[in-house]
Amino acid sequence: MWKKVIWAIIILILGAGVGLFVFKSEPKLNKNFDNQRAFFKNHPFRLGLDLSGGSHLVYKADVSGVPSGQVTDSMDALRDVIERRVNLFGVSEPIVQVQGAGFISGGDNQLIVDLPGITDVEKATVMIGQTPLLEFKIEAPEGTPQKATVGKDGKLVIDPNSQFVSTELTGRYLKKATLEFDQNTREPRVSLQFDETGTKLFAKITKENVGKMVAIYLDGAPISTPVVREEIPNGQAVISGSFTPTEAKTLVGRLNSGALPVPITLISKQTIGATLGSDAVVAGVRAAIIGFLLVVLFLVLWYRLPGLVAVLSLCIFVSIMLALFKLIPVTLTAAGIAGFIISMGIAVDANVLIFERVKEELRSGKKVTDAVSAGFSRAWFSIRDSNISSIITALILFWFGTSLIKGFALTLGMGVIVSLFSAITITRIFLSVLNFVGEGKIARFLFSSGITRT
Repeated sequence: MWKKVIWAIIILILGAGVGLFVFKSEPKLNKNFDNQRAFFKNHPFRLGLDLSGGSHLVYKADVSGVPSGQVTDSMDALRDVIERRVNLFGVSEPIVQVQGAGFISGGDNQLIVDLPGITDVEKATVMIGQTPLLEFKIEAPEGTPQKATVGKDGKLVIDPNSQFVSTELTGRYLKKATLEFDQNTREPRVSLQFDETGTKLFAKITKENVGKMVAIYLDGAPISTPVVREEIPNGQAVISGSFTPTEAKTLVGRLNSGALPVPITLISKQTIGATLGSDAVVAGVRAAIIGFLLVVLFLVLWYRLPGLVAVLSLCIFVSIMLALFKLIPVTLTAAGIAGFIISMGIAVDANVLIFERVKEELRSGKKVTDAVSAGFSRAWFSIRDSNISSIITALILFWFGTSLIKGFALTLGMGVIVSLFSAITITRIFLSVLNFVGEGKIARFLFSSGITRT
């Protein structure tokens, strides 16, 4: 008995702490609250484009070096890379789309990126980052015209870039990059491993250029010009040079985050407002509060003491969910909030199943303690099956859906899992410590429901 009381007290304290984390406003400007203030400031709710606005970025993609038949695939690959960078958890719900003049080589192809909740445009451009453009070039055939400029001393300076010809092998076919150290010199170097298509292209390039240079270009500048000694069929290449360990590590991270298949240039940036407007946010919050109060009223009037316990459990459920939204963080859009509200309904539904079972056990003449225990045991199988089916549905939506659907699926799936904990564990512990009501008429009245007479 005392163990259950202790657990109930612990849950109440944790629930209060989580609620404080979620709902507490800016603490007073006091030196004792400096760390706390910084913590709350660093964990705000993240709202989507429809609720808070964000940044609108337009990039121009240079597809002049891409064959006409591969422009569409290259632009799709570019969109996927950028979306992966700004949508690490799949829930920030950016809008990344491509548009162009028929997706033709040399046409005006653009990449449009809308980032929710980021009104600092400069911060948005940093988030996109300068993802490296990795290229492999071979020596130009003899007789190829070369570009030259007149230097300060009046002599002709040949452009080294004109001495090489681009190949189909780019960072698009990069599988992974790793940081290594030369066994002899201990200098850092970057090892590259290409995918199946890249391995074939690299093998062909090295086979046809034995004894010649194959230059590795990064962001339009040559960073390594090794001479091919023999064919390399395993798709592995090494970038070596005057790297510091930090520079090599940074390069590895940039390459693994997604090498752009084509270079891009930022041509437009602006801040956009919420698509639904602030009125929609206020109306949504008001509707959620009214709905929550109506549910509380129904639970207390119909299920009496168990209903009051269910309300307490539901408050802890809401606090845990909102805390998770802050900590992950989850971008809250209208769709994501809908998933959260549905999960609240599922949490209430689990309590309803339990209390109806308890009512049936009381009608059969069992004691209150035995009725509560039997009610949880009998309701568990229905709760388990319905929640598992909801979780499977959420997983399917998250796996196959767009970023908008993923936000809904994530909040729904998280809510279902947390509701299992709140309905089964928290509610059961609180009801189990209410043995002080005894087994008399008052106890049976408090544990009965509605207008049912016992």
